[in-house]
Amino acid sequence: MSIERLAAHLEAEGLGGFVVQRPENVRYLSGYTGEDSVLLVLRDRCLFVTDPRYTEQATQECPGLEILNWRDEAASLPAALASYAKKAGLSSVAFEADYMTFRAHAIMAEAFGESIRLVPSLGVIEEYRKIKRPDEIEKLRVSCGIADRALARLLDDIRPGRTEKELAALLALHLVEEGSDTKPYGGILISGPRTSLLHGIPSDRRIAKGDFVLVDFGGQYQGYLADMTRTVVVGRASEEQREVYDYECAMVEATLAAIKAGATSKEVFAASTKPIEGTKYFGKHYSGIGHGIGLFVHEVPFLSPRSDDILMEDMVMTVEPGIYIPDWGGVRIEDQILVTKDGYVDFTTSTKDLVEL
Repeated sequence: MSIERLAAHLEAEGLGGFVVQRPENVRYLSGYTGEDSVLLVLRDRCLFVTDPRYTEQATQECPGLEILNWRDEAASLPAALASYAKKAGLSSVAFEADYMTFRAHAIMAEAFGESIRLVPSLGVIEEYRKIKRPDEIEKLRVSCGIADRALARLLDDIRPGRTEKELAALLALHLVEEGSDTKPYGGILISGPRTSLLHGIPSDRRIAKGDFVLVDFGGQYQGYLADMTRTVVVGRASEEQREVYDYECAMVEATLAAIKAGATSKEVFAASTKPIEGTKYFGKHYSGIGHGIGLFVHEVPFLSPRSDDILMEDMVMTVEPGIYIPDWGGVRIEDQILVTKDGYVDFTTSTKDLVEL
């Protein structure tokens, strides 16, 4: 169990406790699905710290943990955490340095005082999360199936005159109706020349005949996320649209062919650009072509020429090279895959052939 792994980490590093605040890390360690809660992990037990709004839910979802209402302990959460730490006789407590703000750290340090040392920590729990358990793999597979079905329904909605915002709202509805959690994490639905925007926000632009429509989205199933992208054409594709789309498909296939346990991120990225080397589209690509995914949309590993990550069996990640031409448009295809010893299993089943609506 991951809490025991974290307790062993504390022992090995000579630390007394670990304050866990990042919501996805709290959920990963405890199973809690709510908000505004913190874990204080000690070497011999884990304290679940929340307020009266969530004590009943935490008791139901985290039966093995000690549930504490911090309002019964002190006037503020930092003061309560400091009180619990002092009662446990701690002299050092680690915290998530990439999550706690500067001001929050200052308040926490004042509450803990000079007797308890706050120790910044990076990536400890994220390291546990990068290799997915069988139950996590199954939830991610289900989430991808929900996304595939929602996209199939959306294709019937896309037509000239509808706005990007309208279609994005319909997609969110389809996701929930197909089984997604009711808290979608957002999505990209853009059209025409706006498809060159890597993370464009749905706008009031109306879909027109001849447009590319790029849909980058995914719901979540029991907290575990899907992330997929498809680019379609409204009406008949032009010769240039077909050319760009064909190069994009070649990039995706080259990337997937390089995926297997032991492959490096740099190797996979180098494979992704081979199909466009020597063409006018080289340089119209982006350096980030994939990422791990789980309880958070962007997790380790990251596929890019600057990443030192090495792919490992049972990682779940996206593969998403793209071609982006400013003021013209772009094409991205994104699948979510499970890394295996010799290759991958693709959780995304929607066609990668060019769809003309």
